[in-house]
Amino acid sequence: MTTGREIFLAQMRRLPAPRPAWVPFAGVHAGSLIGVDARSYLHSVEHIVAGLQAAHASYRPDALPVVFDLQLEAEALGCPVAWAEQAPPSVTGHPLALSDAELPGFDLDAGRVPLVLEATRRLRALFADETGLLGLVCGPFTLAMHLLGTDMFLAMYDDPDRVQQVVAHAATVAARMSEAYLAAGCDAIAVVDPMLSQIAPDAASRFACPHLDTVYAAVHAVGAPVALFVCGDATANLDVLCAGGCDAMSVDENLDLAAARAVCARHGTALGGNLGLTMPLLTGDPAACRREALRCLDAGGEQGFILAPGCDLPYATPSANLAAVAAIVHDPYQREATRAAAVPAAAAVAAIALPDYAMIPTVAVDILTLDSATCPPCRYMVDAVDAAIAVGGVPVERHERKL
Repeated sequence: MTTGREIFLAQMRRLPAPRPAWVPFAGVHAGSLIGVDARSYLHSVEHIVAGLQAAHASYRPDALPVVFDLQLEAEALGCPVAWAEQAPPSVTGHPLALSDAELPGFDLDAGRVPLVLEATRRLRALFADETGLLGLVCGPFTLAMHLLGTDMFLAMYDDPDRVQQVVAHAATVAARMSEAYLAAGCDAIAVVDPMLSQIAPDAASRFACPHLDTVYAAVHAVGAPVALFVCGDATANLDVLCAGGCDAMSVDENLDLAAARAVCARHGTALGGNLGLTMPLLTGDPAACRREALRCLDAGGEQGFILAPGCDLPYATPSANLAAVAAIVHDPYQREATRAAAVPAAAAVAAIALPDYAMIPTVAVDILTLDSATCPPCRYMVDAVDAAIAVGGVPVERHERKL
């Protein structure tokens, strides 16, 4: 009988497998399964192991990420972070914001890195060959943004050599973390670089792709596959990013999965995604989640496809919704029953009451985010708006509308 681990690795490499792979990005959601908050969860080997055991039992995955925390490396490099009860931490300061600041050294004994690697070793022993383990590392471009702050966007024009220096340094950190994860027992690496959706293809080619290749080379050197995880609408950059050395591309709900599949197929790249996080996983019901899983499976195809959420699962995602997705993956009858009971497009959600902008005596800016407290691209886009307001010279009324 083919194990989940074997299915996961086959799909990562676009090899034949009995079905698509299923990888729920449990993240701090695993903490909710054992009744602990995000901060406690991410500070404890025992909690991480117990949470992923609970996720394993409930969701029958083919692989699981050890943690989903894009601030892990940044914190180890000296970035201050703020903690939330139901989300990973967020970076609140940038050590390289001053142009003459020296690049911070990286140590595998720094911050929470040792406990995450110890959790990896314990999970490898527990899951043995049955279930795969995925090591998630913060991508070079996003890690550089953590170090430099939003001024990095301007520095790409004003001081490109400095940006290249910092992104290259971040790539060495990601490569070292990848090697450490693999040595501790991970089967594959995902380079999570959400900020890549915020730049143009030529900028991605110049400031990101060469440094991503540094990470890919480190992973391939030990014979493991590597995925690139991008957030947001990265449609314009998908071709450029797939042309690099990654084995798989993971995308969120902002991309058309069938179109992404076509791009990936041209490059021989596997595809992962792209279950909707907010609707239906967080706010929907099991029936809606079954339909969403079926949509993704139909668009992704049988070979070279990994069914996964569009990003880190929200802490409070109902377990029944994820169990419903698992049923679609594992049970052909569930797929046929869901297809037969398909309903027209979901009923329209309640209209959002927009302000009467004409009556507001100031400039009004509404920012739509997932949550800037937990999502790096959301945080930096809010920061960019605030920076513009600070120099605009006119009254501005700014609101963040969190999904």
